[in-house]
Amino acid sequence: MAILTGFLGMDLAAFDWTIYWFMFPVSIVIATTAMLSGIGGAAMFAPIFMIIFPILGPDYPFPSIAAAIGVALFTETFGFSSGFVGYFRKRLIDFKSALPFIAVGVPIGIVGALLLTSFKEYEEVLRGGYAILMLTLSVELIRHHNPVQDMHLDGAEAESAGAASVANLRPMRSITGRDGTTYDFRAPRQGKGAIATGIGGFLTGLLGVGIGEVVMPQLVKRNHVPVAVAAATSVFVVIVVVAAASFTQISALVAEGGLQAVPWNAVIYTVPAVIIGGQIGPRLQGTVSQRAMERSIGYLFLVIGLAMGFIAIRNTFF
Repeated sequence: MAILTGFLGMDLAAFDWTIYWFMFPVSIVIATTAMLSGIGGAAMFAPIFMIIFPILGPDYPFPSIAAAIGVALFTETFGFSSGFVGYFRKRLIDFKSALPFIAVGVPIGIVGALLLTSFKEYEEVLRGGYAILMLTLSVELIRHHNPVQDMHLDGAEAESAGAASVANLRPMRSITGRDGTTYDFRAPRQGKGAIATGIGGFLTGLLGVGIGEVVMPQLVKRNHVPVAVAAATSVFVVIVVVAAASFTQISALVAEGGLQAVPWNAVIYTVPAVIIGGQIGPRLQGTVSQRAMERSIGYLFLVIGLAMGFIAIRNTFF
């Protein structure tokens, strides 16, 4: 213990290494859900750290909102890395389609992560912003969407545009999964969606959620990429953006308070659990309706947003 304490620069005895044991099964469920939906697991981890832990009492301390968001992203990095391996083995990732999203999301995500330390004294502002973000995402996920109707609208627009639109048709892409299933679709295009990607990357760095929630809808709803390919590609985009933001946030925490500023006694349960969940999710892909998954997460985000908003208002005015 003394050797490790000196080497790591922190007092390992200061941590209760068993208190967060329940996060192991919880993290498996969260990671599995994230893999199935393509939505970042940090969106579910951060509310647990910021809402549930304080309800459990003072025995479950988390140093700050910055620590909660940093650990949520750090954990998500490992979960999506595991999911990436699963989807890579299934040969469902469209790397070419992922690159434009990564090029926008990574640098802006790092900026958001750097700004998080500047807001550490305004925790209620962060809570309020998180509440608004959750409520906005809940509306987007719950709102009914008819991709068939959208495709017909796209066709009508192309027809009205005449021959010029034909020349601008996006090239076809083809992805053949390991099971032999072939997915044909047009190459995704960001266009104005780059703004949404930038906002998602910034919010991921600042609040721990956003990039997966804007990439997946763009792939499925706007570009009509098959759900299996979209989920796999979204996972790849998320892991790169989240890894960049997570490294920035954890580095800031350590630089400010040393290694002990990171609640490692929670990380030892969340990280191995999300690695397991990251393998389960891809195996279950297709067994759960994407629409049902989106609606379920949408209602969950609605509850989280209302709870986080209530806490921010209560702490500010009462």
